[in-house]
Amino acid sequence: MRVVELTDVGVDALRVTDREEETVGSGLVRLKVKAISLNYRDLYVVKGYMPVEYPLIPLSDAVGEVVEVGAGVNRVKIGDRAIATYYPDWIDGTISPYKFKRDRGGTNDGVAAEYLVVSEAELIKVPDFLSDAEAATLPCAGVTAWSAITESSNIKAGDAVLVQGTGGVSLMALQFALAAGAETFIISSSDAKLERAKALGAHHTINYSHTPGWGKIVSELTGGRGVDLVVDVAGSTLGESLVAVANGGHISQVGILGGVEASLPIYPLITKSAHIDGIMSGSRDAAEVMMRAVEIGKIKPVVDSIFGFSEIPDALKQLDSRNHFGKIVIGVD
Repeated sequence: MRVVELTDVGVDALRVTDREEETVGSGLVRLKVKAISLNYRDLYVVKGYMPVEYPLIPLSDAVGEVVEVGAGVNRVKIGDRAIATYYPDWIDGTISPYKFKRDRGGTNDGVAAEYLVVSEAELIKVPDFLSDAEAATLPCAGVTAWSAITESSNIKAGDAVLVQGTGGVSLMALQFALAAGAETFIISSSDAKLERAKALGAHHTINYSHTPGWGKIVSELTGGRGVDLVVDVAGSTLGESLVAVANGGHISQVGILGGVEASLPIYPLITKSAHIDGIMSGSRDAAEVMMRAVEIGKIKPVVDSIFGFSEIPDALKQLDSRNHFGKIVIGVD
């Protein structure tokens, strides 16, 4: 089968090559990969920010069609479309070290291949109304956004939610907040992207490059109360997120786009009794609940662009430019 291998640090170290297909033993399933989506974490792997062993098959999120099942498999059948969980060992419960010790496209080979052989326990079936490209965005970004909205803050109708940026996690968090009936705020440095976010249903938009003190603006727009939840994808923006959040509110920290360290003002954290919740994607059980919500609400993830299998380096460069709106996807013929 064709695979993409990362042989060293850098996008130029990616190559299309062949590997032998794995056999399908008891409890295992073979998927014909239909589409793959990119995450910023994939860039960190390719750029050498995360230690990996070369050669590595990169990327973590894919949807595939079940083409072979081993003995005892009953979660899926031949012909089903399914996604495999981001963390293969995190089936249920809260996060713990052994549950995220093994991950796709990092400590273990990822999904940039024509076929995958995985345990049936890792698989979640995909609703028919989702395209392959849309379904491929859900294993990491979708579950992370779902956890950011639901895990600690229990957002309900009438609450206020602020989302940072217009990448895949951010837009799915916006969609889940809207589905819950929340009043939504979104910030971006692009007026064009903010207009597209409005078209998705966002109630309030703020260009943070024109308004660096956006936390105060958000507080004013809520009558001084602040938002019940901030989905923070940068980390370096935690101080401003604390300005925007309500007393007793939550900040779901889901990303490190602004770097791995942040300066945090302690006084507003204390006086607001605010909560900062680290989000490490989610379990298979959380992914199943998310998938039911997606199906009931007919929520379609936003796909920015689709590249070919041999164009993964170009797709990663597009991701690195941060000019996209939603998810960048790889089609696999």
